[in-house]
Amino acid sequence: MPRPATRTKAVDHLMSDITAIDPEKIKVILATDCGSTTTKAILIQFVDGAYRQTHRGEAPTTVEKPFADVTMGVINSVTEIGELAGRRLVGDDGRIISPATETEGCDIYISTSSAGGGLQMMVAGVIAEMTAASAKRAALGAGSIVMDVIAANDGRRPHDQIQRIRDLRPDMILISGGTDGGTTDKVVQIAELVAPAKPQPRFGSDYEMPIIYAGNKDARDAVSSVFDEGGFDLQIVDNLRPVLERENLSPARDKIHDIFLEHVMAQAPGYDKLMGWTGAPIMPTPGAVGDILQTVARLQGINVVGVDIGGATTDVFSVFDETFNRTVSANLGMSYSISNVCAEATMPNVLRWVPFDMDERELRNHVKNKMIRPTTIPQTKEALMFEQAVAREALRLAYKQHKEFATTLKGVQQQRTVGDTFSQETGGMTIVNNMKLDLLVASGGVLSHAPRMHQTAMLLIDAFEPEGVTMLAKDSIFMMPHLGVLASVHPKAAEQVFDRDCLIYLGTCVCAKGSPKPGKLCFKYELSGSLTDSGEIAGGELKLIEMGMDDRAKIILTPARGIDLGAGPGKRVEKEVRGGTVGLILDGRGRSLSLPEDRATCQATVQGWLDSLDVYAEEKEAVAV
Repeated sequence: MPRPATRTKAVDHLMSDITAIDPEKIKVILATDCGSTTTKAILIQFVDGAYRQTHRGEAPTTVEKPFADVTMGVINSVTEIGELAGRRLVGDDGRIISPATETEGCDIYISTSSAGGGLQMMVAGVIAEMTAASAKRAALGAGSIVMDVIAANDGRRPHDQIQRIRDLRPDMILISGGTDGGTTDKVVQIAELVAPAKPQPRFGSDYEMPIIYAGNKDARDAVSSVFDEGGFDLQIVDNLRPVLERENLSPARDKIHDIFLEHVMAQAPGYDKLMGWTGAPIMPTPGAVGDILQTVARLQGINVVGVDIGGATTDVFSVFDETFNRTVSANLGMSYSISNVCAEATMPNVLRWVPFDMDERELRNHVKNKMIRPTTIPQTKEALMFEQAVAREALRLAYKQHKEFATTLKGVQQQRTVGDTFSQETGGMTIVNNMKLDLLVASGGVLSHAPRMHQTAMLLIDAFEPEGVTMLAKDSIFMMPHLGVLASVHPKAAEQVFDRDCLIYLGTCVCAKGSPKPGKLCFKYELSGSLTDSGEIAGGELKLIEMGMDDRAKIILTPARGIDLGAGPGKRVEKEVRGGTVGLILDGRGRSLSLPEDRATCQATVQGWLDSLDVYAEEKEAVAV
């Protein structure tokens, strides 16, 4: 029989601890993120009336043999922080000291984890575009990697679906289907595909495969009987789509987190000990990143897009009008998956961002070397420019996939205007609207560790094509996971550290939407405040205005006819803009961004753009290692 849809005792204990904590009494916070290779720790303290990140440390993750105890890496990273801070954080018993005194310990210790490959799930639903898509959104939002989506209409024959389920070794399976009160046959048939496949969990062989059922409530008894034979731990939560017009993802996401903590983490070496130290449930790293972005979007009333580009995958997060979405673009990465990026984007699309001729054979060798030696970094300016060209295409493709996934609910009848009919947005249904985007946040090696922050800004603008007025920032030391789990305990502290220490503001970009004529007026601008300036931006032009981190100014924008800067084509806009390490970027290239087809013309155009923003300064030709 299924367990009741309540939290487990272990999670109940942690949640009761959280509710018992008075946020005002938390002055010293210790947080770790146990990654697949590195465990990163930060210390947050209440200093001069505000929460600030004061020290950081890191050590190799020790979840695998020969150590096989994740707490060893945690203690090593925390010990480094203690030495830097002059504060004893680890006691003689080898445990983290809590609560804090004047000279030692912390008030709360929290952690996230993606060690061992993170949380891996399979989801299933009746209709791929409806209930299966909702199940995928719930799983991705909880921080999982979705290994496959099984649906009645996915085009595979039942025996192929069963074999696929059997071949996978997920940490858990989420099943959804049907609206409450509707027909039960189809969702029961989905359960009947899973049960005979008898999928085995990835970790451990002495516990049952967790199954979360979040479908039609009238089918609960029938689904329970399908899994009665044993080998499964069925847990039932409220329907993901109780009615066609509404999603209800929170109960499934909460249950995913509970099972992740109780089952997945309990099987990984040392995590049972680690869970005894934490003052809040351990969260999957991507889920924590999503939580901090949602917290900041809610508290500041803004729309946010965040990206984390890694060696194998690229995660994109978005919060528009308080609706959160996350996608994982598998095989779009900068080392293990770099060959796939070049294949999917095509080499001509990659090379259009490079303003000089490159030997294609040498490039293919460079790509293969990057796959073999994923930790290597470019040693020449030319190699750096090629790698950043690949990054533009990886980010562009990942964002395109995100927009196609982050849509209004399929199957719901909607009124469409004449404007919708001619909309160029993906299917006219995506909720990702670049004109409404307030903050674009970058993380991941190729973005966070670019030799010049001007390069990071240019990569973001070229790949994401923001419109109107948008702030650009990067995660300074990949602190967002730590702050995501902190947001569940102390949202105020998480927001303060996010704004003051986590983000490095690159500046503000003003980007024209439309098709400006090259060399003709695109828009006029007038700045007042901490700096004054005025001028015109022509079609195809990029301009950089120096504007420091503490600078604020009012900008008045007057677009040419047909050009939209946020208030509609040709309409005047007034906004406050903020400076940063790069400054104020005025972009008159138009949207959608297009490059000349002629190779020589394209090279000259791209070189002009790079020069305008001082992207590759001459003194930086020898790339710092």
